[in-house]
Amino acid sequence: QVQLVESGGGLVQAGDSLRLSCAASGLPFSLHGMGWFRQAPGKEREFVAAISRNGGSTHYADSVKGRFTISRDSAKNTVALQMNNLEPEDAAVYYCGAGLFHPAQTGVDAGKYAYWGQGTQVTVSS
Repeated sequence: QVQLVESGGGLVQAGDSLRLSCAASGLPFSLHGMGWFRQAPGKEREFVAAISRNGGSTHYADSVKGRFTISRDSAKNTVALQMNNLEPEDAAVYYCGAGLFHPAQTGVDAGKYAYWGQGTQVTVSS
């Protein structure tokens, strides 16, 4: 049974940092590209960041570029999202996804991801 479990969300002030983590189990982690998406109330799920299954490629949404960093630890089967200089517009439920991509491919299309976690809430006060 595949499980993706996110953690690390919370309530912070604008300008603060948070580190989200996603622990994967029940799947060959090294064969899956990983991504973070977010969904704010009344909005569609949007791409945030992705990392290739070999860890060599990353891709970010323009809105988070330079502030967020995605990384993966294949020894621990985890993927992290370091979020710095948070803005109120970053508030959303953040979801971790896993998909079968080519080794250097990063997935920006949510429809290409086979597995999802339950999400973790990030709230940013101004």
